[in-house]
Amino acid sequence: MKVDLNSDLGESFGHYVLGNDEQILPLITAANVACGFHAGDPNVMAQTVAIAEKNGVAIGAHPSYPDRIGFGRRHMDMQPENVENMITYQVAALQGFVKGHRLHHVKPHGALYNAAAKSLPLALAICRGIKRVDPELPIYGLAGSQLITAAREIGLPYASEVFADRAYQADGTLVSRVRPHAVLHDPQEVAKRAVHIIQDQAVTAITGEHVELQVDTICVHGDNEEALAIVRALRSALKDAAIEIAPFDPHHA
Repeated sequence: MKVDLNSDLGESFGHYVLGNDEQILPLITAANVACGFHAGDPNVMAQTVAIAEKNGVAIGAHPSYPDRIGFGRRHMDMQPENVENMITYQVAALQGFVKGHRLHHVKPHGALYNAAAKSLPLALAICRGIKRVDPELPIYGLAGSQLITAAREIGLPYASEVFADRAYQADGTLVSRVRPHAVLHDPQEVAKRAVHIIQDQAVTAITGEHVELQVDTICVHGDNEEALAIVRALRSALKDAAIEIAPFDPHHA
């Protein structure tokens, strides 16, 4: 068995520093780099890409609603064509910093990701925005969600994503961050849970239901204060379980 290990990074801004990017990057296989709309700025984008490339980490764009104050975690009511243009803008911006100008993937951020998991029109707008930049650029979408349906519908490559540090609803969506126990912080608990998710291709919902999920890539949020410890524990647990950590390859998914 093998799995891609990704993390949301590049979320500092100006003098504001968030996360342990330099320490996390050597331990993961894919980085989702903020594109300036919820976090990040041109300098942070360039620096994060450079460190990722130095460590041989696959680089993905992490586009968001234009919401720096809310860190992209507040829903915005936008027309599909505006979302499509917003995605193209952010993906193309990050692509300019990458050697060869070729990204590995795109993963929507925060409220945009969660809304698109439930809304096919929104998911299709995101996928169209990606496809306009590069029709072979995979999207990382919540396993079993409308993002995966949309990618299939328009012929965009995709990776089904699960979260080691988030609680799940019975319908396969993530528990809202405003609810208690939505985010898990104990590194050993997260690592043990991740191994079970990968081995079972399923997760136990917060209400006890068994939810089947395809697992191509697993995420640890870089802004989780325990992120570095979680990534280290997760790597150790995956090694013990004989699960290989390798970048997602859409040609062998």
